[in-house]
Amino acid sequence: MQDEARFGRITQSTRCWAPEHIRPCVPHQIVREAIYAFAAIHPETGQMSSTLLPTANTEMMNVFLKQVSQGFVGYFLVMQVDRAGWHPSQQLQVPENIRLIFQPPYSPQVNPVEHIWEELREKHFANRIFSSLDDLQEHLCSALSELSSLPDVVRSMTYFPHIRAACENPT
Repeated sequence: MQDEARFGRITQSTRCWAPEHIRPCVPHQIVREAIYAFAAIHPETGQMSSTLLPTANTEMMNVFLKQVSQGFVGYFLVMQVDRAGWHPSQQLQVPENIRLIFQPPYSPQVNPVEHIWEELREKHFANRIFSSLDDLQEHLCSALSELSSLPDVVRSMTYFPHIRAACENPT
């Protein structure tokens, strides 16, 4: 499973805890700078491969596919992708050990990687501001690294029943 997400310096205010009768003060900023996180997961084992890139397009997807391919030498990977414009591109260079399959249109709920983004945004980015894009990038790297080191957590978020059934009964 593969997906990419945009993380930027525009704050998303979310609910937070505060003592009774006290209104919390939540920082807010609107700075139009962003970075893209690309991630691929193996739901059965909870393994995750990710990288940060400056934009999301065919060229960056080629960089990511090459990284994943080299990280899993000796394996044949079937990677579910959404229908972003660069996924079916004729210029996309899919390595020999990767096969892309497209999920149905307008159905992000079938892509387990979406849960990774939700987790990161909720636990690491809610009600936070960053003084620079470098600070955001450093924080995102730390968050992805922390999540990658917890395969049981990744597995619990991504190993959907239909994926489990497919892994247990391949036909």
